[in-house]
Amino acid sequence: MIRGNQVAEIRDGFVGEGEIVDLRTAFVLPGLIDSHVHLTGEQNPNSRLEGVTESNADQAFTGARFARRTLMAGFTTVADLGATNESIFALRDAVRRGDVPGPRIIASGEAVSIHGGHGDVNGYRDDIMHLFTGESICSGPEDCMRAVRLQVRAGADIIKITATGGVLSNTAAGLGQQFSDAELAAIVDAAHRMGRQVTAHAHGADGINSFLRAGGDSIEHGTYLDAESIRLMRRDGVYLVPTLMAGDFVARIASGPNNFFTPAQTTKALEAGPKMLDMARRAHEGGVRIAFGTDSGVSAHGDNAGEFALLVRAGLTPLEAIQTATVNAAAHLKISGEAGKIAVGMPADLIAVGGDPLNDVTELERVRFVMRGGEVFRSE
Repeated sequence: MIRGNQVAEIRDGFVGEGEIVDLRTAFVLPGLIDSHVHLTGEQNPNSRLEGVTESNADQAFTGARFARRTLMAGFTTVADLGATNESIFALRDAVRRGDVPGPRIIASGEAVSIHGGHGDVNGYRDDIMHLFTGESICSGPEDCMRAVRLQVRAGADIIKITATGGVLSNTAAGLGQQFSDAELAAIVDAAHRMGRQVTAHAHGADGINSFLRAGGDSIEHGTYLDAESIRLMRRDGVYLVPTLMAGDFVARIASGPNNFFTPAQTTKALEAGPKMLDMARRAHEGGVRIAFGTDSGVSAHGDNAGEFALLVRAGLTPLEAIQTATVNAAAHLKISGEAGKIAVGMPADLIAVGGDPLNDVTELERVRFVMRGGEVFRSE
């Protein structure tokens, strides 16, 4: 029983009162949560050009299109972990006001990164790179504390950092640790003092473990995590967001006939992409908490549910995979009172599919019904 935007009652059996949404032949779940997206863009052969031709307004409108597509795929909450501050905060607020249809957005804005690292501008003319280096780029503990505080002032809900190199930065800097230990400690301390979690883009084990020892809250990707990483994550209850679709996507592009990556990107994609499935398997077997995240914007928006099948390939049961996108993701993002379950007093975020995803998790790729905040956006 839904009143306004909330679940007011839950009763057994069919209740023939009020406006009826008949889903008796469907499988109903809470709205899904994707803990890692990039709504304001999508990888394509022109991505590097778009970075210097699109305005923040252009990116916000692009994000509105992808936000709607994500919602229609059954994802009623997302964490956007990397976009220009102006574009993503405007989109987040527009969705919140009801001006734009889309999932609830938890936004980091621009990632905090080192000068020349993953998250900075790389591979353009020197004067262009200086033009596009923002205030979230830092060097040294004090400067990195400043960058965190400026992101909070700008409106960040969560702090995203690039603890290691990354696949899609156009630099041959590898995938190992980039921030110093002192810089990582300063970032985490500054964020926590201002009530923000810190999540780290991290591939190399050295960067993963240094970030965890600094008190970081969650790991994105985790490609080369080792036994020490697993021990630290279990000790502190840290969530891993494995983004298996991103690994699958970059490996396919880099090895295919229409590869549009630069040589530096191609080398890293072929190195890291194929390792991510085994990483998730080892983390799961080691008892690491896993939250669902796709890195969509690398792969295509709206295809987010493809991550479920990859999680099952990595050894999760269908139920465990679904939990990564419901109760686990809600706990990871500290929104368990707002998302991830169907319960009295919760927002009325509901989806439905035709078959049983506990038997075939790919049913979640064919969402037939979407309700967010008590409003029906899709009904087939």
